Amino acid sequence: MRFIDYYKILGVDKNASESDIKKAYRKLARKYHPDLNPNDKEAEKKFKEINEANEVLSHPENRKKYDKYGKDWQHSEAFEEAQRQQQSQRGHYQSSSGRFSEEDFSDFFSSMFGGGDGFRSSHGHGQPKFRGQDYNAELQLELEDVYKTHKRTLTIDGKNIRLTIPAGVRNGQIIKIKGYGGEGINGGPKGDLHIKFSINNHSKFKRDHNNLYTDLDLDLYTAVLGGEVIIDTFDGKLKLKVKPETQNDTKVKLKGKGFPVYKKEGEFGDLYVTYHIKTPTNLSEKEKALFEELAKLR
Repeated sequence: MRFIDYYKILGVDKNASESDIKKAYRKLARKYHPDLNPNDKEAEKKFKEINEANEVLSHPENRKKYDKYGKDWQHSEAFEEAQRQQQSQRGHYQSSSGRFSEEDFSDFFSSMFGGGDGFRSSHGHGQPKFRGQDYNAELQLELEDVYKTHKRTLTIDGKNIRLTIPAGVRNGQIIKIKGYGGEGINGGPKGDLHIKFSINNHSKFKRDHNNLYTDLDLDLYTAVLGGEVIIDTFDGKLKLKVKPETQNDTKVKLKGKGFPVYKKEGEFGDLYVTYHIKTPTNLSEKEKALFEELAKLR
């Protein structure tokens, strides 16, 4: 049987406290976690060894047995007697035909703390289960796409996923779909699917959180005399009243006509419209004469 020094695996000495073991485990588990080392077999093997070591050393009773038999366990009559007792209680011992290969877990761990199909130790610790790898995906959308809640079908790892995209999703926002990641190991839970939204904006609106901003050209005559103009919005056409003597770069606020607030049904930001007055060109002689008359009146 292969002996593994669990203290060495975690980088702690035999007198390490429970707190020291916990800190060492967390640091190494983060470093070698499959999510951070995709398709890295060595990191995956190291991650399993770290979890195996933690399974033993973080439980006082397990650690006590390891400290007692670990160094000379192959020659320990007491440990062999414990094996014979386990065999007698269960009829047969299955460590050599267990579902884990030597790559996955050491023989020492399997024989002492539970190995073989369906075998569990008397301490209630079965074969460790590992959560599946998380998947990451990016979804490209247009700004008008996320003005209203809608459904999309995504194909992830050969599977079609019907996804409801809430109105008001922001560029760069990430949502998690639980259980749609990689398969777990040894019956562990599936990983999650993280979808990042990349929202393109080819519209005439600028979005700032829940507010929208746009510019509108206004002819000189409407600006001076007042009137009505029509603007296009994501929710259809909108009629605006223009006050007489409106100045260039005047900004008007249309309350509640902006972008929907994420996951708050019926709530919207505001729409800000900036008027840009266009000076008429290619004037006729008559128009020039009229402007001259106006200039004299002023």
